[in-house]
Amino acid sequence: MRKHAGTAVLAALGVLALVTVGCAPPEEEPRRPAAAPAKPERMGFTLVATGDVLPHDSVIRQAREDGERSGSPYDFRPMLAGVQPVVAAADVAICHMETIYGEEKGPFSGYPMFVSPPQVARALKETGYDSCSTASNHTLDAGSTGVRRTLDAMDAAGLRHTGSARSAAEGGRVNLLRAGPATVAQLSYTYGTNDIPVPEGRPWTVNLIDPGRIVADARAARKAGADVVAVSLHWGTEWQREPDERQLTLARRLTAATTAGRPDIDLILGTHNHVPQAYEKVNGTWVVYGMGDQLAGEMYNPEGDQDARGNQSSIARFTFAPPTAAGRRWRVTKAEFVPQVTDLRRPFRVLDLGRTLVREPGRADLAEARERIRDAVLSRGAAKDGLVMTG
Repeated sequence: MRKHAGTAVLAALGVLALVTVGCAPPEEEPRRPAAAPAKPERMGFTLVATGDVLPHDSVIRQAREDGERSGSPYDFRPMLAGVQPVVAAADVAICHMETIYGEEKGPFSGYPMFVSPPQVARALKETGYDSCSTASNHTLDAGSTGVRRTLDAMDAAGLRHTGSARSAAEGGRVNLLRAGPATVAQLSYTYGTNDIPVPEGRPWTVNLIDPGRIVADARAARKAGADVVAVSLHWGTEWQREPDERQLTLARRLTAATTAGRPDIDLILGTHNHVPQAYEKVNGTWVVYGMGDQLAGEMYNPEGDQDARGNQSSIARFTFAPPTAAGRRWRVTKAEFVPQVTDLRRPFRVLDLGRTLVREPGRADLAEARERIRDAVLSRGAAKDGLVMTG
C-alpha cells in the first residue's frame, strides 16, 4: 500500500536535566542512547493510471447484485478488486471517470446518456485511486447538475478530481497530489461533449482541449509547486487502434512546450477511444495515446458487432526519479504497462491478466487478450525506449 508520512518528532526532553541547581558529577550523568542510523530518504515515486470507467446498464446490475451480498445498495468494489494490488501499491494512482453520477437512489442509466450510481466513487477510492479525470464527452449528460452530483460524491469519498468544476474558483484551482517526495499536478481536458453546449457563462464546467490553454495551465501548475505535470486527455477516434492525426499533432505540440529549457508537461495519459492504443516517447516525454476501457459492459463497434477489444485496456505505470540538477525535470526511470480486461463472464470482474493467467492458465481467451493489448501498446516502437509489459 502507499505510505503517507506523518511521524511526530519530540525534541525537548533533555532540557529539564540542565535546569537544576549545580551540576551532577560526570559519573552520575545519564548515558544518552546512541543515535539510530538515519533512514535513507525516498528519492522517487511510482504513478499508475488507468482507462475509462464506463458503467453500462449491465455493470450497474452487477454492482446491485454485489451490493446485495455486501449490504450496500450498489457495490463496485468486487469488480475492481482484481487490480487493487497494482493500484494501491503506487504512490499516486489516477483513474478516468467518464460518466456522471445520479442521486443516491437513482434513477441510473447506461448508454447513450449515462447516469451512474455515486457509489462508484467510494469503490475507486477503496481500490487505491487518489484522483480521477472527469472531462469527457459524457460530462454534460445531465448538465451542471450532473457535474455537481459527481464532484460532491467524489469529495465525500475523499477522491480528488480535475476536468470539471462547480464554480469558477474551483475550475481555476490546480489539482496537486502528493506522490512520495514529489508533488504531481493532474490536468484534464476533453475533445468535446457530444454536441451538448457548455453552459453559457460557465466555461469552467468542463475543460475543452485547447493547446494554448493546456500549456498555460501546465505552467501555472509548475508555479503552484508541481514537480511533475500529468495531462489527462479524452481524445482520439473511437475503436481505432492507431492514434489519429489530431492526437499525433497535439502530442508533438504539448511535449515540445518548454520553460527555461524544462518541458512544461511530463506525461500525457489518453482515454476515450475504447481500445488499447500505443505508448510512445515524444520529444523525450511519454505519451499514452489510449489506455482503453477499464470497466465497461458489452461493447459494440461501429459495425454493430460485440467487440472484445472494448473490454481490454492497459494499466500505465511510470517510476520517476528526481532531477540530477536544479532546473531540470523529474525523469522516468522505468516505464511499464499491465494488461487488464473486464471479464464479462458472470460475475463481471476487472482482471490483471498476469495474475489471472497464473491462476487460470487454461483461459485461452485471456491469453489472446494479453497479446492483443501488448501488440497495440508496443505498436509505435516503445519497447526500444524501455517500455516493458509486466504480467
